[in-house]
Amino acid sequence: MAEGLGASAGLSIEIAVNDRLPRSMLLAYGALGFPLAALNLPLYVYLPAFYAEEMGVGLATVGVVLLVARGLDTVTDPLIGELSDRLPTRFGRRRPWLVGALPLLLVATWMLFSPPDGAGWAHLLVWSTIAYVAWTAMLLPYAAWGAELSGDYHERSRVTTAREGFVVVGILFAAALPALLGIDSDERGRILEALAWIMALVLPLSLLVLLLRVPEPESLPQTGLSLRDGLRTALHNGPFLRLIAAFLLNGIANGLPATLFLLFVAEGLRLPASAAALLLLYFAAGIVAIPFWLWLSGRIDKHRAWSAAMLWASASFVWVPLLGPGDVWPFAMICLLSGLSLGADLALPASIQADVVDLDRLQTGRQRTGLFFAVWSMATKLALALAVGL
Repeated sequence: MAEGLGASAGLSIEIAVNDRLPRSMLLAYGALGFPLAALNLPLYVYLPAFYAEEMGVGLATVGVVLLVARGLDTVTDPLIGELSDRLPTRFGRRRPWLVGALPLLLVATWMLFSPPDGAGWAHLLVWSTIAYVAWTAMLLPYAAWGAELSGDYHERSRVTTAREGFVVVGILFAAALPALLGIDSDERGRILEALAWIMALVLPLSLLVLLLRVPEPESLPQTGLSLRDGLRTALHNGPFLRLIAAFLLNGIANGLPATLFLLFVAEGLRLPASAAALLLLYFAAGIVAIPFWLWLSGRIDKHRAWSAAMLWASASFVWVPLLGPGDVWPFAMICLLSGLSLGADLALPASIQADVVDLDRLQTGRQRTGLFFAVWSMATKLALALAVGL
């Protein structure tokens, strides 16, 4: 029985349950999350300031250009998700997208991170759009592939944990890269060029490991279903709609402190030099706590464990407005305690997503994991945009 789906939706549904996946396979699958995350962080952190200041484009123009590029990227999410579901090949449904997007992403990254002299807003618009779309064309099939690796309720949490653990390591690596290479954090051009060279090596290697070591499950026979009828069915998938709503609200709540973190440490605590150590503490706590949240989800179900993590984060972070200049140790404790809930955010929501897609599969006879994860991706981007806007 699908324990979590039954517990969450009041359903009794028979699904295929796979054997426990080997740890080596989980590591091979999760490894691609490292370069994808390490590549995504500079697109948000270093790239805008680099083009605005060092390339002379101007901050307002850079903001408009990246907003347009992100808008185009969001439009392609459902298209890529639907096509990756609909176009099976002899090599699988997900593999061709990853292989095809790889050269586009590498070329676009190089053109963005090491631009020619005189590159302006048009250069930024063209190559950032290509980079965002190529990144999405890799990420969505990659996430859908992971959701289809196992039909077991708890095993799916191990799959998402493997991927998201590498994602956190990738974020930390990108953040620590200037210190590792002895480059000043203000030398954004050197940081971006170094990262472009590293990604040119690590990204193809991690993808090769994935292709050689991780099987892609055979897709189910696809029944005739129009896009209109398919969307209507998706909108009647109650567990999925509740999950998206919860994820959107939780994403906004997480995006607000993420957006204001550096500003608060610099202006609220008056301790800008402590920002890196506090971020490291937060993410390290999240990684350490992952086994606990997996254990708890096995005892009380994933959706209840995730709810408990959100309550824990709220109770930990609510004290921040009481802090002032010099309160680095109280804020460090808050980073540690609230960071523990990050482990649940990493491991559980995407695993629950795979569970509720089972309901759509049983109602439609089609395996539309890519489309559902595309909606998930759009919710992620919307949550971040709303948090930044607020």
